[in-house]
Amino acid sequence: MGKASNPTFSPRQQQVLQDAIELIATDGYDNLTMRAVARATGIKLGALQYHFPTRDDLLRALATYIADTYRASFDEYKATLDGSSPHLRLVVQFLMEDDAGSGLHSDRLFPQLWALALVEPIMEDLMDNIYDEYLQLLETILADRGMAAPKAEALAIMALIEGLTLFVGQGRRWAKSDPAATKVVYDLISQRYGSEA
Repeated sequence: MGKASNPTFSPRQQQVLQDAIELIATDGYDNLTMRAVARATGIKLGALQYHFPTRDDLLRALATYIADTYRASFDEYKATLDGSSPHLRLVVQFLMEDDAGSGLHSDRLFPQLWALALVEPIMEDLMDNIYDEYLQLLETILADRGMAAPKAEALAIMALIEGLTLFVGQGRRWAKSDPAATKVVYDLISQRYGSEA
């Protein structure tokens, strides 16, 4: 999916938001200032403030941009199901492949967003909204499979997937172990829920 067009924002705004994402992923959320974004984008501060008058406006736009990107990816995935019930392994595979996150540097961005969510309510809402849909889908699948605590199991699966990216994400110390670690996740899912999961 990568840097797909988002009709909510002009092409220039999308470029600014993508540069802000790169800045957060590379330098950390605490370096997300209007001046730093203007420098990263190669425009004057006044031009940036034309599109996003304040840092709060920029944060709201970032939250919308990231959420829209993930929502579009999830909608595309759900369309492939053609009304049939998704298999647990396919949902886990979709989450682990994270096509939407490839253009968002998600393996570096999301740890920063989690930290930012602790101090910025808009980012807390973003994180909740992104994960709510995925957790609901996992919980529904697990409930249909008769699991006694489907929400707890869904949360554990999401924690396993998210935690894995911290260790084997792009540029991480153990990135070369990604295929083997991914296989372990699939094996664990198969052992717990059956090979037809």
